[in-house]
Amino acid sequence: MLPNLPALPGRLGAVKKSSIALLASAAVGAAGVATLAWANAQTRRFRLKQVTVPLLEPGSLRGREEFRLLHVSDLHMIPGQEDKVAWVSALDSLNPDLVVNTGDNLSDFGGVPDVLRALDPLLNRPGLFVFGTNDYWAPRPANPFNYLLGKKRAPSYQDLPWQGMRAAFIERGWQDANQNRLEFKVGDVRLAVAGVDDPHHDLDNYSEVAGAPNPDADLALALLHAPEPRVLEKFAADGYQLSLSGHTHGGQLCLPGEKAIVTNCGIDRARANGLSDFGAMKMHVSNGLGASKFVPFRVFCRPSATLIRITERER
Repeated sequence: MLPNLPALPGRLGAVKKSSIALLASAAVGAAGVATLAWANAQTRRFRLKQVTVPLLEPGSLRGREEFRLLHVSDLHMIPGQEDKVAWVSALDSLNPDLVVNTGDNLSDFGGVPDVLRALDPLLNRPGLFVFGTNDYWAPRPANPFNYLLGKKRAPSYQDLPWQGMRAAFIERGWQDANQNRLEFKVGDVRLAVAGVDDPHHDLDNYSEVAGAPNPDADLALALLHAPEPRVLEKFAADGYQLSLSGHTHGGQLCLPGEKAIVTNCGIDRARANGLSDFGAMKMHVSNGLGASKFVPFRVFCRPSATLIRITERER
């Protein structure tokens, strides 16, 4: 029979329990730090997505296989992001026929020079752009729980130097599609384009661009930073073939498989990233190449640009 063992003194027992609690807290803290470090590292794991969309009438490509459209969005550039500058610059090797930039290029007052360095070779190609709120106004600290609850954040209204960036885009040959209708040719492909300013904060006025695209165009594109359904419905009703937008970051903090928890706009979670249908119109939403300087994390949602291969429909 085992002898009766004396109970631990009260103070010693309390010390042991306190030590266990401290160790558990330290383990949880270390796991949290490791998770944040991993999520931050994901913001630099850029990737190229590619999709093929048969939109053109047979014969539109005059013997070519495809029209290559490079969609970039949401750079959210901060000075010193050399890995992003180099990766975006290298996209020029894809030889796109057209580059479309759907806004939120900045995340810092000093970001413009690096935006222009990143896009420099692409600015030698035909291009279009619309702006997002974070082209005009600086980001602001935000409660991440409000983001996950889908609460809309008011802009900071601290002006960013977007005028110089816009002037540089235009000087190099890109066309401003903010509240604008454009018609031009890239090679043999005739384009009709309409774009609005950022609808997420009601900067758009669809009445200024309303109406069907030129029926003689081979490809009709609709541009908007945030894929807000109230604007997409009007583009689709007017007969545009493909809309291009960004803003959602694909959800940014996602479940495995890039499943968005929130979209930060009116579009549903299933269409927060990639190519999908919006009525008779195809819609492409970029999950973007950056993140706000105040939320420098991505979870199961690596930053990306997309090469959209537009082909002819079958006869």
